[in-house]
Amino acid sequence: MSKIKRLAGETVLYGLGSIVPRFLNFLLIRIHTEVLKPEEYGIITDVLAMVAFLNVIYAFGMETAYFRFATKPGADEKHIFNLAQTVVLGISVFVSVVLIVFAGPLSGEFGFGREHITYMYWILAIMLLDAVVMIPFARLRLQKKALLFAIGKFVNIVILVGLNIYFLRVIYNPEVGFAYVFLANLLANLFFLPFFGRMLLSWRPAYEPAMSREMLRYAYPVMLTGLAGMTNETFSRKTLKYWLPDGFYAGRSNAYVLGIFGAAYKFAVLMNLAVQAFRYAAEPFFFSNAADKNSPELFARINHYFIVVCCIILLGVGINLDVLKVFFIPNPLYWEGLAVVPFLLLGYLFLGVYYNFTVWFKLTDRTYFGTILTAGGAVLTIAANYVLIPVAGYMGSSWATLLCYFSMAAACYWFGQKYYPIPYAIGKGLAYIVITTGLVYVVQAIQIESMYLALAFHALVMLTYLLIVYFIERRGLQVVRR
Repeated sequence: MSKIKRLAGETVLYGLGSIVPRFLNFLLIRIHTEVLKPEEYGIITDVLAMVAFLNVIYAFGMETAYFRFATKPGADEKHIFNLAQTVVLGISVFVSVVLIVFAGPLSGEFGFGREHITYMYWILAIMLLDAVVMIPFARLRLQKKALLFAIGKFVNIVILVGLNIYFLRVIYNPEVGFAYVFLANLLANLFFLPFFGRMLLSWRPAYEPAMSREMLRYAYPVMLTGLAGMTNETFSRKTLKYWLPDGFYAGRSNAYVLGIFGAAYKFAVLMNLAVQAFRYAAEPFFFSNAADKNSPELFARINHYFIVVCCIILLGVGINLDVLKVFFIPNPLYWEGLAVVPFLLLGYLFLGVYYNFTVWFKLTDRTYFGTILTAGGAVLTIAANYVLIPVAGYMGSSWATLLCYFSMAAACYWFGQKYYPIPYAIGKGLAYIVITTGLVYVVQAIQIESMYLALAFHALVMLTYLLIVYFIERRGLQVVRR
């Protein structure tokens, strides 16, 4: 069980490189919502939803393909790196050129007009820089250089936070407004070029017909899965302003409502950060331990502890929303959307469980199942948003997110038990999730006027919860520590 300890340690390091920087990025919501109007924040929400979708096309699934082919017995890791980087750069440059041609119409679609087409160029440059360093970051993960990975992510976000403070608090010009956020992202991403300077300079364009085709065949379904996954994650934010009936929220434009929803969505990122940090460490871990005869039991235990940790996050965030909103979103205009947060936290929890369950089709080279499952989730997301947004607004969008990720996790588990049986403790995991969710709503229903008394009560609830979890899990934890 020392392997679980090692995975936990790597997750912590990757957390320093992903959770901590993204948490610092989350803190920017305070500055953004203080300075920017909800309509302006709605533009940022809309643009970032598009960026997340296009980043999947830029990456083209080559990160996972790099892990898979670089870890095969006898593989030449440097050659695989060159092949993967060549594909990513080729696709990214091509897509960027196409988008430059349509930069004018896109500027109008996002609401800042053709007169500010420069903003679109900034956004495209951000995506291109993200693509350039995607495989280098994957290489650090494969080489177990988690600390260097963390340093790169951390310095980037420190620059980003500093630039946001400088632009929005020191030299702020209302005529530029929300665009300062894009400019800060672009300048912060430029840091990656010197950070990966040696690795990028060592890259040589490479194309080996047989190997390249094999990698592309493996990566293509992963890319389609990623597109469907981003549909699941960003579709509600892209369609809310179109499918929400005019006047649904009295006195508020749809762009205003999107800004409210986008700010509330930020709190759900707290769960997603934990999921992503775990995924960074777990993906190469699963591949490198696939040959172990005890791997099914190992994977099952990892998933169980993952659920336990996520339930702690769900409870901690869910019961403290009334306090957290004062610190992170001091502008009361944005508070009305916070009711969606528990549903979004639950949705991301099930997304993390789904990532754990996907190990079976990645290790058996049946990645097309990922495409099928995630595409099914995308269809469900689209249908659920179409039905629920007109009747429940952004609350309907949060319900759709939860329904999608729960369904994907359930379907992936069902198929996985047929092809690669893993003894997951499903009943115990669901019990944790249901009880924790119920506890969140019970505690939320108890209104305490004093913030300090509320904090004390919530701390008591958390401490009691943690003690109960410890006594339930202590035997397993003792085994892991050995």
